[in-house]
Amino acid sequence: HLVWQDDALLIIGWGTSVKIASLRVNPRGGANGSYMPGPVSSVNHVDIVASFQTNYYISGIAPFGDSLAILAYIRGEEDGEKDFSSTAPTRQGNAHRPEVRVVTWTNDELATDALPVHGFEHYKAKDYCLSHTPLSGSNFINGRWAAGDEPLYYVVSPKDIVIAKPRDTEDHINWLLEHGWYDKAVTEIEVTHGRKELFEEVGSRYLEHLLAEKKYSEAAELCPKLLQGSASAWERWIIRFAQLRQLPILARYMPTEKPKLSDTLYELALVALALNPNYHKDFLSVVKNWPRSVYSVVPVLSEIEPQLRASLMTDDLKEALAELYVRTGQNEKAFSFFADLLKPGVFDFIERHSLHAAVREKVVQLMMLDSKRATSILIQQRDLITPADVVSQLLKAGDKCDFRYFLYLYLHALFEASPHAGRDFHDMQVELYADYDPKMLLPFLRSSQHYTLEKAHEICVKKGFLKEQAFILGRMGNTKQALAVIINDLGDMEEALEFASMQNDDDVWEELIRQSTQRPEMIGRLLEHTVGNLDPLHIVNVVPDGVEIPRLRDRLVKIITDYRTETSLRHGCNDILKTDIVNLLVKCYNEAGMLFILATRKRKHEVKEMIKRKPEPLAR
Repeated sequence: HLVWQDDALLIIGWGTSVKIASLRVNPRGGANGSYMPGPVSSVNHVDIVASFQTNYYISGIAPFGDSLAILAYIRGEEDGEKDFSSTAPTRQGNAHRPEVRVVTWTNDELATDALPVHGFEHYKAKDYCLSHTPLSGSNFINGRWAAGDEPLYYVVSPKDIVIAKPRDTEDHINWLLEHGWYDKAVTEIEVTHGRKELFEEVGSRYLEHLLAEKKYSEAAELCPKLLQGSASAWERWIIRFAQLRQLPILARYMPTEKPKLSDTLYELALVALALNPNYHKDFLSVVKNWPRSVYSVVPVLSEIEPQLRASLMTDDLKEALAELYVRTGQNEKAFSFFADLLKPGVFDFIERHSLHAAVREKVVQLMMLDSKRATSILIQQRDLITPADVVSQLLKAGDKCDFRYFLYLYLHALFEASPHAGRDFHDMQVELYADYDPKMLLPFLRSSQHYTLEKAHEICVKKGFLKEQAFILGRMGNTKQALAVIINDLGDMEEALEFASMQNDDDVWEELIRQSTQRPEMIGRLLEHTVGNLDPLHIVNVVPDGVEIPRLRDRLVKIITDYRTETSLRHGCNDILKTDIVNLLVKCYNEAGMLFILATRKRKHEVKEMIKRKPEPLAR
């Protein structure tokens, strides 16, 4: 089978072999094909530009644009056992239908059609013939012929003549649809700029196919491309997705302009997203990104709220609902969700909308977010948010946070602001100070009267706080044990002296001396602090004989020196006091004399005035 594709390409089909030869004209040839003298081999050359083998016999071959149209004779089963290149098929009743195959020059199959000819079972390869009538000047661009320029192909068999031509665009699209290649059909319409109606029809069939295959995500993703700007099409498919309970998948792709859809459709999508925890992230996204004008918030909330359950609540849903509540002015509900989400801006939100009353139920969340700012608000609003409310919530926090540390922060700030406001929790506060701020424990013990002494003492013993133990023992009246702690455990004589001074009891001083004399080192320290407090002779007299007191000589010298200094200071003070008394007495005398003189002058003046006002005697 020899067919010219053009003046320079010859297509050869023989048995199962296809070759394409290119005729190359030597420059010595005439411009109009006239002969030029010289050897024959130097005038024209033939190059094989393509060659391949087939698994069928070639009954005919013709060019098909940039490809080849081959009339294929398919061997029967018995033929398959014979040598493919040397034996022609025999007339048997097992031949297959002939096929028209469109292949590339490298034997890549592009299309195949089986021909419905009569008696094909008994025909051999040579019983068929393929011819074509290419139109002169046919326009084949980008793999397609211009309308009216398509070539015709004739398939001839002993009983039939089949006329074929390339399919037009819509035929090709229908063929693609029949084979389930919807994506290729859509691409074909886009490339060929097909009719809008055809595009809508193909798009509709494509979406229905995807939904039937339950490929909901793929269908939703294609909707913007397939539905484009048709509001009616969008409405139809939104309802279709809703019927299949798959609207949440489509919601993110819904247009908000060009076209703008009905408010009801947007509201329907929002409700569907909110009620499906798997799509709460999308719900938050559309709430933030959709223009507020495309839907009404109130109907959305009225549909969602009755169906909300704790199991449905996620962080994304809370944030989205908070945004919707803000738009409707329901700031307390919005604050509740913002607090649960630990949003940093919640404190400014409280101040901006005066939501201090709402803080009562969100103490734990606010403390977790910013304990300093939360504590400040709670202290300022302690009349509105009672300490009992705060402590109760923090105690219930459990493993959510370090609630004991938050209790310490709050009760400490409360005590500094109002020492008696949290008196019901002072026992707790003793323990909290012991754990988190030991240096504040003793000032607190001295300032408060509302804690249990026994419990406080137990905590201090457990923690090993000696000064605090001594103070509590002193308050409990157990001064002997208190002094024992200070002297024996703490070893602080100044603290012991301060403790004895605060008790204002001679028996305490005696107990201090008694316990101190049992330890030589403490006797020495006691002697250093006798001036103004104790009689050193009394201390020396009660010291047992034979006790060695470290640095006794130096300490006795210091006692004598301090005594002389004290005596000198007292004499000086007495002299100053006497001088002040004399000076003040003189001043008092002088001022008293001045008052007498002023009083005398005033009296004389009054007498003169009385004489002047005395009436004249009546005329006779």
